[in-house]
Amino acid sequence: MYKTIDICAGIGGIRRGFELTGKVMNVLSAENDKYACKTYKHLYDEDPTNDITNPDFKSLILETEYDIMLAGFPCQAFSAVGKKEGFKDTLRGTIFFHIAEIIESNRPKAFLLENVEGLITHKKGETFKTIIDTLVNKLDYHVIGVGKQTDLNGNITIDTFNKNDIVLNAKNFGLPQNRPRVYIVGFDKQRYNDKLKNIKFTKLPQKRNNKIYNDLNDILEFNADAKYYLSQGYLDTLKKHKAKQGAKGNGFGYKIVNEIGIKNPISNAILATGGSGKERNLVYDPQDKVVGKSVKGKKTPINNEGIRLMKPEEWAKLQGFLGYGFIENNEDKFSFPEDVSNTQKYKQLGNSVAIPVIEEIAKEIIKTLDELEEKND
Repeated sequence: MYKTIDICAGIGGIRRGFELTGKVMNVLSAENDKYACKTYKHLYDEDPTNDITNPDFKSLILETEYDIMLAGFPCQAFSAVGKKEGFKDTLRGTIFFHIAEIIESNRPKAFLLENVEGLITHKKGETFKTIIDTLVNKLDYHVIGVGKQTDLNGNITIDTFNKNDIVLNAKNFGLPQNRPRVYIVGFDKQRYNDKLKNIKFTKLPQKRNNKIYNDLNDILEFNADAKYYLSQGYLDTLKKHKAKQGAKGNGFGYKIVNEIGIKNPISNAILATGGSGKERNLVYDPQDKVVGKSVKGKKTPINNEGIRLMKPEEWAKLQGFLGYGFIENNEDKFSFPEDVSNTQKYKQLGNSVAIPVIEEIAKEIIKTLDELEEKND
């Protein structure tokens, strides 16, 4: 049984993906968003309220025996100024700096770091380059999908990678959501040395063999409550915005993801910030009984086209929480605390991960650790 620590934990999606393998147990968690902590505690009966930037918590990690670090860290710009004293000078002030510091001090056997696809192009690629340089060259970890490029004289000049080897999309893992994300997997070279040269794990799994859902039609819960429907005024505003953007040659604007005529519909990526994450995932769910109805909080009556937002429960299915990740003895154990608002539910789910993607990566990490540990005996 491998032990994990779950930092920048959110509501525990990465942890759950690993737990589904049946071969890990989590021993320590850290999250500083009080609302996410509330949901995490509800799901795992553990309070993850910890700050990874706090020296006392770093000391606690150092005292904790674990094998794999899990972290869904935020994307931040790294400083290019300073005395150029290595990664500590370059990264200081970012969450990744603290993650790198923990890796350097603790040297876990392996890690999984998750981030948005835009991490690769952030600051014209400099952010990702710094991350990879830190993990591979400064901390001495073998990162899956990253290789060395040499110049004509045979000198190593830069770490290279194939984007397709480190960016995975939830739509290829049984979930009807177009959600590309960066996954960085590393193994400790100082511990395993040359054994890493022969591992079978050379790139991340590209898909899941067994489908969970065929398409959006399998997860949508029709005849939704009136509160989820757009007011006519709001829908008209969205239409004007889309027309204005279209006139400029842009494809921005609202999207009805299950529009009539779409075969095998899938959603766009759901976002922690709500906003376009909701508007790009509108649903056609006509009900005569709600058309023109006045609803508290809406300035105008409900639209006459049957257009609504997705419900939090539908987002939970898109991420593999509801309907998959927490099923025990044929009973779905996933839920939010009763007093968590819909606003927070959307935020927490949009900020989380697609559990089935994590599960497939976890299987490969565990299989590789088994292989490496056997060679170490």
